[in-house]
Amino acid sequence: MANEHDTLLPVHEQHVRDEPNRVSWRLKKVHYILLSVVFMAIGFFFFLPFLAKKKVGPKPKYAVMMVSDGMGPASLSMSRSFAEYITGDKDYILPLDKHLIGSSRTRSSSSLITDSAAGATAFSCAAKSYNGAVGVLDGGKACGTLLEAAKEAGYLTGMVVTSRITDATPASFSSHVANRFMQSLIAEYQVGMGPLGRSTDLMFGGGLCSFLPNSSYQSCRADDLDLLKYAKAEQDFNVLLDRAEFDDSTRHQLPLLGLFSGRHMDYNIDRDPKSQPSLTEMVESALDTLYKFSQSTGKGFFLLIEGSRIDMASHNNDPVAHVHDVLEYNRAFQKASDFIEKTGGVLISTSDHETGGLTVGRQVTPEYPDYIWKPEVLERATHSFEYLAKSIMIHEESELRSYIQNSIFPALGIKKPSHKMVNSLYDARSNVFELISRMSLIIGEQAQIGYTTHGHTAVDVNVYGSGDAIRDIRGNIENIEIGKYLEEYLGISLDQVTSKLTDAPIYGDPDRGFKAGAFVHEILEKHSEVNTREYEDYLASSAKRGHSVEL
Repeated sequence: MANEHDTLLPVHEQHVRDEPNRVSWRLKKVHYILLSVVFMAIGFFFFLPFLAKKKVGPKPKYAVMMVSDGMGPASLSMSRSFAEYITGDKDYILPLDKHLIGSSRTRSSSSLITDSAAGATAFSCAAKSYNGAVGVLDGGKACGTLLEAAKEAGYLTGMVVTSRITDATPASFSSHVANRFMQSLIAEYQVGMGPLGRSTDLMFGGGLCSFLPNSSYQSCRADDLDLLKYAKAEQDFNVLLDRAEFDDSTRHQLPLLGLFSGRHMDYNIDRDPKSQPSLTEMVESALDTLYKFSQSTGKGFFLLIEGSRIDMASHNNDPVAHVHDVLEYNRAFQKASDFIEKTGGVLISTSDHETGGLTVGRQVTPEYPDYIWKPEVLERATHSFEYLAKSIMIHEESELRSYIQNSIFPALGIKKPSHKMVNSLYDARSNVFELISRMSLIIGEQAQIGYTTHGHTAVDVNVYGSGDAIRDIRGNIENIEIGKYLEEYLGISLDQVTSKLTDAPIYGDPDRGFKAGAFVHEILEKHSEVNTREYEDYLASSAKRGHSVEL
């Protein structure tokens, strides 16, 4: 018990009596601190070997480049209004809308209006080049691409497209040829026959014909090279050739080559889901596969995605096919954006150029025009103009006029066509391009939309992005700046790869029809003719009267 008189002591005397207790407490505190330090030191040296074994390396980087070939600002306006109409939601926004970060200038080194090859080379090599150039600069020098540089740096790489895998955009990331129509040579690069060997770990798209020897009825090669056989035997590619094989996830082992059509894949409005995967399905599979296998490398991956047939619909001035492929591209973008938001990384989406000079609004009478366009006209159509034109060309001649009136026009969304409309298509029955053009005029007038060209335009195109680092690229930029940005983000060197391409066969093997040192304009002339004939063959490959297509 405390002394009852303690409280009466002067303050200084009470302090003296408490001092031994305070000294004891301080000694205990020092003791505890020393013991803690000793135990921490013991623990540190005990666990140090385990910590040394588990070094934390650089975080994997995931970069996705999406190209909406031929899609301009008006394409988004039309597609958004179309989606508003079919959903009934007047506040509908496209997945891309939330990610707008700027716009891009698109000219090539040879023209104010670029083509897809020069546009893609601007992305892949971060440099301007001439129209028709595929991974090649002015003067005929091959340039290292983002995909090749990423592969050299240890990243996994992939390409997903809805065109031929050998078409201009994917070709410009994976090959080096003087002109885009040298698709047999492009295919050789893609299976690893070029100076760098195999640079692509995953490829999904169309274009099987360029990989088959000319002895095959499906081939579009002029030689007897069997690139599928080479890809399997020499490069260990796992090959998928149909929907069933695509759906079998056990077959998704790298390297992986999926070719789901002889030439281009179908427009989304024409696509049979049982025969071909959609762009979104291919994107989802590619992301999952590359992510899974990148876990063992620790580097991440670079993936190119293209909504290829957006452009082809605009070349045909076909708003029906165009709007459906634009919406499918938006679904694919959402899938890629969700992935990037979950894992981290960068997603860039832009177009190489605008195609068609689309105007959403058109004066169809001499009077002061109405401020309106009609998405319901597009909503009623069930097939692309290309599909319907081909259907006309292969139908029995004796029943053709009735077929046009009772099957083709309902598929265009017009139940009661005028005699003038029917005669217009009947008179063009043997010319696929004229058929497509006349369908465009009919639907364009009905929907009150228009086009200024069957080619490209110089319109600036939108740039979209997702990911933390996307803040570093904004505003109105040159298309080559996108390539430079991705090069810097991935920490790769395009120049280093370019130095390894001094002997790249950009004209191919002289014994197979191309002379080394040939002038570009000679190749352009030769292959533009071949390409036109090939396109006609593609559209009318079954063009024998007496066949009918179910609409």
